[in-house]
Amino acid sequence: MDDDYYSLNSILAENHKLSCSFTLDVEGLGYLEGGTENNIHQHSKVELPFWLAQTLSLNEFTTFPLPPPYSNRVKAALNASAQSVKLSNLVGGNGWWYRWGRRIADVLDDEPQADLLNTLLKAFVNRLPALQDLSAHHASADHTLPEGSTSTGETFRDGMEGDERELFAIGQESGKVSKSWYDSSGRKGGR
Repeated sequence: MDDDYYSLNSILAENHKLSCSFTLDVEGLGYLEGGTENNIHQHSKVELPFWLAQTLSLNEFTTFPLPPPYSNRVKAALNASAQSVKLSNLVGGNGWWYRWGRRIADVLDDEPQADLLNTLLKAFVNRLPALQDLSAHHASADHTLPEGSTSTGETFRDGMEGDERELFAIGQESGKVSKSWYDSSGRKGGR
């Protein structure tokens, strides 16, 4: 989960807009609202790209509510059944839910920041065993499904966000290497 300036994954993770409210009047930037007004007035709501919203919020020019992918509704769903939540759908088809959440947390005050980071950690810890099991299964078994059917594992895999997909690929490759080693060591047949 690098936050490197040159990381394509970091760029994609931050490729979102936030609904910000200005805390003061700003002259000459009315075009950000998309209207004909020259100035932005205090309490005006504007959709801003994350990189701009972050800078303005850290300098207390704007505020923003917690984005919907990190709302109490999502948090309750994660607490109920973390594996059933399609994180990728929350932040776009191939989104980076954990990375964007960490970037959002960097901008928040202490209490909301701690709450969001705890939600991210708890979701990761609760989803990791299913991710590991599924990657091991895909590495060692024929996992083809009959046409038109899905399994819980496949549904979970479809809902993985970017970092989980990377871990899945690593786990799958590790399982293949372990199976290859085991098969080549002459221990076939459970001896």
